Amino acid sequence: MMNKYYSFLICFSMFLIFSTNCLAQKGDKAILANPWKVKQQIEKVVVVPVFANKNYSIIDFGAKSGGVVNNSEAFKKAIESCSKNGGGKVVVPAGKFLTGPIHLDNNVNLHLEDGAEILFSTKSSDYPLVKTTFEGTECMNHSPLIYAYNKKKVAVTGKGVLNGQADNDNWWYWCGAKQYGWIEGRGNQNDPQNRIRLVESGEQNVPVEQRIYGEGSYLRPSFVEFFECTDVLIKDVKIINAPFWVIHPMKSTNVTVDGVTVESHGPNNDGCDPEYSKNVIIKNCTFNTGDDCIAIKAGKDGDGRRVAMKSENIIVQNCKMLDGHGGVVMGSEMTGGIKNVFVENCTMDSPNLDRAIRIKSNSRRGGIVENVFVRNIKVGQVKEAVLRINMFYNVYGNQTGNYIPQVKNVILENVKVKDGGKFGVLAKGYAELPIENVLLKNVTIDKVGEAYSIENVKNIQFVNTFINGQKVESPQ
Repeated sequence: MMNKYYSFLICFSMFLIFSTNCLAQKGDKAILANPWKVKQQIEKVVVVPVFANKNYSIIDFGAKSGGVVNNSEAFKKAIESCSKNGGGKVVVPAGKFLTGPIHLDNNVNLHLEDGAEILFSTKSSDYPLVKTTFEGTECMNHSPLIYAYNKKKVAVTGKGVLNGQADNDNWWYWCGAKQYGWIEGRGNQNDPQNRIRLVESGEQNVPVEQRIYGEGSYLRPSFVEFFECTDVLIKDVKIINAPFWVIHPMKSTNVTVDGVTVESHGPNNDGCDPEYSKNVIIKNCTFNTGDDCIAIKAGKDGDGRRVAMKSENIIVQNCKMLDGHGGVVMGSEMTGGIKNVFVENCTMDSPNLDRAIRIKSNSRRGGIVENVFVRNIKVGQVKEAVLRINMFYNVYGNQTGNYIPQVKNVILENVKVKDGGKFGVLAKGYAELPIENVLLKNVTIDKVGEAYSIENVKNIQFVNTFINGQKVESPQ
């Protein structure tokens, strides 16, 4: 009797697995058949928060302009009062207002009027420990400059400026690079007790609450971080001089980044880094950065496998990318996986822009990137490649392991490039798990060194694609 029972369980389990796989395959087929229809469906799901028509000026809570007096308490009181009374706008009027970290609450829109500038303290001791992340590993570290944890309906809006005041004397030198002000005797993140210890704690599954960093650890905080938030908006503001990643939606859902300008050329100054996040729209923005303009992430190594969340349904549209390591990038922290990325109607152009579209991982990261759709892109100049897929990305020493990354279904169409740099397509995968299904359709690339350089790529097709004036045939 028991044998029959176990046989039934085994058969039923196999049926469930088979059914789930069939549904997944149908889902993949549906999005490949009409990806832009799926994009429209995602847009309908994303909720832009609406706030009560009530204003709470920081002046009424004791804030002083001039950039000298620390207004942390005024910001805190205004936000508390706004949230407690049903929400609305916390208004920052024209002027310069110095503060420590700003922690948002439910139903609060931090609104900077035209001419307003928030100057963030450069004293690391002003930033208390909070649950956050550094380069894809969760930890307790300095609070981001603007932070929301487990909140619903939060926003940062307006025509004002968020100034992190980071430079070679403040925050940036923590990276340990001489070009950013580090000199012998100064602390930096590369001390074995800092970044290396954090990565090891992720590998060893140390509880996040026990990963204590902060003062003396030299792990820079993100600028704007929404951690486990729902219905998020950041609109119109200009963000300059960030310590680290600039806009970081972390484990968040329904996020809109609209009309934001990022100008920050420090180390790891990615413009926008959705991580473990779902239903994210980045539109009408300008990125001029010291690292990737947009970098979609999903955790790193052992910690990414612990969290095991995808970043999915990410839309980038009508954006302008200037300086940066890449225009739209996936990785390298992508262990949890990245799925359904849509990029359309963007312009990318700078002698300091290395690649237009980039996917990067390695066998220590692992992870999968699937369903990347790019259309109607105008590229003026890039240095290295229009499309770069690197499964052997290597920083911080040996990055090899037992987790071979996977990339499949990458489609570029209606792309025009004036100066393509060294390669049209530069892609290298693993023989055990090749990069799969890459399509360039109606693509024109001029002034490029080589049409493509590929290794372990399965099913790459060129359809009506011209490189240096010559029509490119698909490899056999």
